Amino acid sequence: MDDPFFHPEEDTVAEFGFVAPILAGKTDAWRKAVAEITGPRNAAYKESRRKLGIKREHVSLQSTPMGDMVVVHMDAPDQTDVMRAMMQSTSDFDTWFRETVLVGVHGFDPKAALPPPVTVVLDHRG
Repeated sequence: MDDPFFHPEEDTVAEFGFVAPILAGKTDAWRKAVAEITGPRNAAYKESRRKLGIKREHVSLQSTPMGDMVVVHMDAPDQTDVMRAMMQSTSDFDTWFRETVLVGVHGFDPKAALPPPVTVVLDHRG
């Protein structure tokens, strides 16, 4: 197919979700980061997600007896590749996001091995 807009390797999308606990006392920092992402950093956020191949990112805050957690759902080509790219990117936005959100709010270790992919055990579609 000689279509300049058809890239099957880029058009293949998987759905996946994960939960990221918020470190104790860091919920306000998370809210501030979200305000940055939906405000002055929005264009950079959208460009980052485009480059990462993320077609959709849905983020929710869930307060539980065990603390606040962020529930993330993504439509992207590959969960492991997306997480690896987020942790290794040197773009200004990705560096800010990694340090502010992933490390600062969630406590991710950028030098550690990536967490194992989430295993889907039930997927009902009506």
